[in-house]
Amino acid sequence: MTCVYHQKKLLYPVFILLVILFLVFSSPEVSASNNFYKDSLPFKNGNLNEFTEWRDDQGELINAHDGGIIVVNSIYYWYGLALRPLGQDKAENNGAATTAGITLYSSQDLHHWKYEGIILPTSNDISNPLRSPMRLERPKIVYNKKTNKFVLWFHYVGYPGNHAQNVGFADAGVAVADKITGPFKYLGHHRPIDDNGAVKDCTLFMDNDTSAYFIYDRKLTDGSRCLHIVKLTDDFLLSTNQWTKITIAANREAPVVIKHHEYYFLITSDVSGWKANAAKVYKACNIMGPWTEAGNPCSGEGMETTYNSQGTYAFKVLGTPDLSIIMLERHNTDNFMRCSYVWLPLIFPEKETLAFPYKKEWTLSSFINSKN
Repeated sequence: MTCVYHQKKLLYPVFILLVILFLVFSSPEVSASNNFYKDSLPFKNGNLNEFTEWRDDQGELINAHDGGIIVVNSIYYWYGLALRPLGQDKAENNGAATTAGITLYSSQDLHHWKYEGIILPTSNDISNPLRSPMRLERPKIVYNKKTNKFVLWFHYVGYPGNHAQNVGFADAGVAVADKITGPFKYLGHHRPIDDNGAVKDCTLFMDNDTSAYFIYDRKLTDGSRCLHIVKLTDDFLLSTNQWTKITIAANREAPVVIKHHEYYFLITSDVSGWKANAAKVYKACNIMGPWTEAGNPCSGEGMETTYNSQGTYAFKVLGTPDLSIIMLERHNTDNFMRCSYVWLPLIFPEKETLAFPYKKEWTLSSFINSKN
């Protein structure tokens, strides 16, 4: 597959360049290059069945599950759902619900993390749509340069946080804030496309042209499910009627999207509950497709279970234009609060391929040196 683009002749190139530079450097997301990646501190993933602990600068467990990373003013912000120890009713997976909300941590080097607090809290008010326990699963944040707002989308499952098909238990929740540290204002929940399609695992993706997309596993009342991509409104607060169904991605969930040069890559998981399974990648030249299969990105031991983990997000490392990291999570169903984070470098052997071999331990500097 070859991506072909037709470029229009630019008028007033100097003027356009100045406009672009203004937009770029006035955005809090844009960060200057730095050399922190030369740090030799390792990412420790451990053995395939090991639940390693990630702790913040106060020694507390990092409790930010199935979330993502956003860069603001050269600082990494890691956000995710604050889970809790499993309660008495193990059949309901109630440890996977939250009584806190979405947490935030900050770091300048991806190793030392400062707890910034809860940016979207749940509530004890029985009339509040964020009444706990509930789920704000797979939260993702993007920055809107036009409105100067941080926009948060997530898989909304209302009180008491048990998955269902009805509206209010499988929707897309939206919140907005002026600062990445919040507080985020909850705007409500809805179903993109129509009410017939329940929202399951989801993610957000912002393209180079600053358009944003909500990608989610859409489940119909007949039980069929497939990944869909929906373009968002200019303010990123609502879905539009521009959407596409990735037909070949039926019964796939946990979408992770990253763009490398002219290709879009969509990393997915099979639908098997908490049981780990083999990842599958799809690629395209346009975010709205058409998409084609690109195989299993894993290799060696553990490739049939995505190294006993599941993808959550992928991001680019500052100062290294060709280095990206995929965040995965090793789910601990005996104690959801102690799920293990697994971070691996994304490798692009060729322009149209993506892979992430397992590494028990690795450093940014070793990865950079291996590519030189």
